[in-house]
Amino acid sequence: MNPLEVPADQLRWNCDPECFSFQCTDELVPLQEFIGQERAISAIEFGLGVDQPGYNIFVGGMTGTGKSSVVKAHLEQVVAKRKLPTDQAPPPDWCYVHNFSDTDRPKIISMSAGTGKRFRSRMERLRDDLQHDVVAAFTNEEYEAQRKAIAEENQNSQRRLFQELEVEAQAKGLTVQLSPVGVTLVPVVDGRTASQEEFVQLPEATRRQLDESRQELMGRVDETISKIRALDREAGERLSGLDKQVAEFVAGGRFERERDEFADFPEVLGFLDDLRAFAVEHIDAFRGEQGEQQSQPQSSPFREASLAAREREVLLPFVVNVFVDNTGADGPPIIVENNPTFSNLFGKIDRRFVLGGYVTDHSLLKAGSISQANGGYLVLNLRNLVTSPLAWETLKRVVRDKEVRPEDPAEVMGMVVPQSIKPEPMPLEVKVVVTGETDLYNMLSSFDEEFWETFKVKADFDSQIQRNEEHLDAYAAFICGACNTHMLRHFSRDGVGAVIEYAARLVADQRKLTTRFGLVRDLLIEADYWAGKDQKDRVDAIHVKKALEQKEFRSDLISERLREMIVDGSLLVDVTGEVVGQVNGLAVFDVGGYAFGKPARITAKTYLGSGGVINIEREAKLSGSTHDKGVLILSGYLGSKYAQDRPLSVSASIAFEQSYSGVDGDSASSTEIYAILSSLSGLSLKQGLAVTGSVNQNGQVQPIGGVNQKIEGFFEVCRAKGLTGDQGVLVPKQNVVNLMLRDDVVEAVRDGAFHVYAVETIDEGIELLTGTPAGVPDDQGAYPEGSVNDLVVRQLTSYAEARRAFAAQGASENGATPLSGVDEPEKAPAKRPE
Repeated sequence: MNPLEVPADQLRWNCDPECFSFQCTDELVPLQEFIGQERAISAIEFGLGVDQPGYNIFVGGMTGTGKSSVVKAHLEQVVAKRKLPTDQAPPPDWCYVHNFSDTDRPKIISMSAGTGKRFRSRMERLRDDLQHDVVAAFTNEEYEAQRKAIAEENQNSQRRLFQELEVEAQAKGLTVQLSPVGVTLVPVVDGRTASQEEFVQLPEATRRQLDESRQELMGRVDETISKIRALDREAGERLSGLDKQVAEFVAGGRFERERDEFADFPEVLGFLDDLRAFAVEHIDAFRGEQGEQQSQPQSSPFREASLAAREREVLLPFVVNVFVDNTGADGPPIIVENNPTFSNLFGKIDRRFVLGGYVTDHSLLKAGSISQANGGYLVLNLRNLVTSPLAWETLKRVVRDKEVRPEDPAEVMGMVVPQSIKPEPMPLEVKVVVTGETDLYNMLSSFDEEFWETFKVKADFDSQIQRNEEHLDAYAAFICGACNTHMLRHFSRDGVGAVIEYAARLVADQRKLTTRFGLVRDLLIEADYWAGKDQKDRVDAIHVKKALEQKEFRSDLISERLREMIVDGSLLVDVTGEVVGQVNGLAVFDVGGYAFGKPARITAKTYLGSGGVINIEREAKLSGSTHDKGVLILSGYLGSKYAQDRPLSVSASIAFEQSYSGVDGDSASSTEIYAILSSLSGLSLKQGLAVTGSVNQNGQVQPIGGVNQKIEGFFEVCRAKGLTGDQGVLVPKQNVVNLMLRDDVVEAVRDGAFHVYAVETIDEGIELLTGTPAGVPDDQGAYPEGSVNDLVVRQLTSYAEARRAFAAQGASENGATPLSGVDEPEKAPAKRPE
């Protein structure tokens, strides 16, 4: 066995079911705590405990690590502590009421929890009682008698004034007549009113005397009319005073009872005083309802419009909008907003259609999540928040200013909004907790100067934990809890072992387990399905493996099609034989959450020149920056190893054959070096061996990601084309701990049908690929004859000599004498004349 070959028992970690003390998870107690997240939990506890501005919490980590569950659980624990009798009372209710001084700026009132609904109910009852009492009071016989007495007194006084005027007029031969145009004085002839014709036939002296008398009495008429108008005004004032007196009497008792009921709330008392004054002033509206109902039919549109207008003008001030209701709350609220749109977060201003237009008022204000969380905690998803228009910037402003109110989004954007109101803001005390990816946190920290000031506490959830006895037991308890929660069959201990092996494969590390419990939970559900298909009472390891096989089968269509193309020759990949300058590299494709490996042919061609390593992918603009860096490192490695005493007079082109999409990553850099060394040395590379691993300028092979998928991808191709026993994969030695290969791959290695080699340096890898020793330099720096490095040096030396000879020949033809032992610089082409 080659000493670089990895033994089969090191290709994966197997969980021994004997390490568990139970036979089935139904014997266990479900997990109550969280596995391996001490750092994140400590940060959350700190953030929840600091009651200072800006100490809101960002909870970061990969999806499926239980961030939301941890946050919710700890918030519930904090709230549970605050339920103690010695701690603070629940957050108050908040109510919007009519603003009598400015109807477009509704007032907000704070009341103890549960009082808001009672306040609203009592105001509704007060309104109804006032309507009943006003109608009863103003239809009372005593009230009618007083009104009648005032009216009769006024009529009698006016009658006396007219009688006095009539007496004076009769003494002068005139009489007083009332007409639609006013009071007139008409001559009297023979005891009766004279017509115009009769008046004209009177003697001129008589007519002159009557005209003079009429002129004298006109001043008396004007005086009488003024007195009558004064009497009408006085009577109206007396009637109004009577109405006000009755209204004060009716309202007084009702409002005093309400003042006694809410004596502990000064803002409510102020509102009641304003409402009482408003009700007394608009008492006629309460009186007129019966008459309006009697005068207009039920289906009259005029009546409907009149009632709507009356409700807005008179009854609306009695409406209490319980904006935030904390009835029954025994601690701070916990609000989780999964859809943090502007309206869902900050509330909205509704409108109703009235008399041909849309109108709004304080009763149409709706609370958002942040208002409902006032005095408690608000949990949001950061990605959803920052992608919702206006929500992110408004949240920062609201948290900074510590006040919030419903706003129209269009108005926030500076647009003109018809019939809008500007409610009084609610004082805000809320702890905001956002969950999201760490990359998003880093981006906002870099580009949003207000982000760090708003979220000063960061809690990072790790996606993996150490594999130890404690965590293995915790995993089993987690499986127990998941089975109970999702009503699944419980797992036998070998089934638990298979699940935990999957948890190690997810992080590609034999020493660790994943904390992305969402993915593990999916496996539990799928394994339960296959146990049901087998009509089993519990889930065993065979069902877990069946679930994994079927999951791969459902997602493996693209990978299968690529293998078919390799087998039928559409994609050129050799897995047998030897070729100079050609090697199989390994790539990982991630399609919709499913990752698989695929071999790719990499070729290198070397020739005389000074261009160094030419990356064909880069020239074709198909190379990513990381891949470009890996290629540049090749030049550093080749120069440091082979060009210390001679110029590197070589050009080398490397390419991913049949690659038509982007290439990125440096995991193929060691593969590319092997192809270049093969081309320089003339030694063939074994096509049955595929290579992965990055390299540094010292020739050390460095670890890479996706090692399991890469090995399995090449194994599938070899199996499809036929296993020979000579095939395998070269991986960096540091990646051995990352190996969690499938059972079939491990069995093939154990049977000698496939091999996995762990290499530390380029020299180790080139020896495996060529079967020729790499060669170690002696004291004079010379490599053993026939070794890979010796052949490479010989070829580079020949290139340097050929280049020197070519340069000398060119100088001789031009009549120049080159410096001995120094390469002539390449001449620039003559400039083309303009």
